[in-house]
Amino acid sequence: MLIAVVFGFTWWLAGRLGLDDRLRALLASAVSICGVSAAIAAAGAVQARKEQLAYTASMVILFALPSIFLLPAAASLLGLAQAVAGAWVGGNIDTTAAVSAAGAIVGEQALQIATIVKTTQNALLGVVAVALTAYFAFSVERDAAAARPRARELWERFPKFVLGFLAASIIATLWTGAVGAAAAKPVITTVNDLRTLFLILAFVSIGLEFRVAPLREAGWLPVGVFAAATAVNLLVGLGLAVLLFSGFDAA
Repeated sequence: MLIAVVFGFTWWLAGRLGLDDRLRALLASAVSICGVSAAIAAAGAVQARKEQLAYTASMVILFALPSIFLLPAAASLLGLAQAVAGAWVGGNIDTTAAVSAAGAIVGEQALQIATIVKTTQNALLGVVAVALTAYFAFSVERDAAAARPRARELWERFPKFVLGFLAASIIATLWTGAVGAAAAKPVITTVNDLRTLFLILAFVSIGLEFRVAPLREAGWLPVGVFAAATAVNLLVGLGLAVLLFSGFDAA
């Protein structure tokens, strides 16, 4: 529900302000699901320009970094239980690493719940990628006289890494269940370190492609959209966290 509300609000607001359809798809995906990973998936699905992806990735990082400290402080100020605070953190911060850092500040239970909530959101990345691929192929990029896109065309523009993400999640879950969490932990830790390394390389590559000039026309509107969507995410996420996790006992 949180993803649907935040994605819908971002898509609507960006449209009202006249942002390019591809840019608003990136913004909506990034702020509602899992930050840069969602933006990369959306960029492939809608065939966004490289500078649009770089611009969105920059905003994700700029908003996520202060959230690592501000959300735990706000949770403490509001007197939220660890379970509620963890769900709030996991549903709002847009990168998994930042979610882990913020959850650890709140406490061990908050860290566990924040990680589960964020992982659940990440699992919906494939659904959104499929939906965006179909919507842009059948609606945005096709006029009434154009032929219907072929299945091959849909497959070519679909972001393949989403399939790898889903496969890796399934394999890791099955393997951990087979050998036990203790035996799996060192290997999972190594895999996570490699994932972080490759993400850093991806961010550097995105940054090298960034050009300011093509985005000057949009001005500060994308930043305003992202900030407004973040505010909606915080409020709706807090309400859902209180509703669903009040009285939650991990034991």
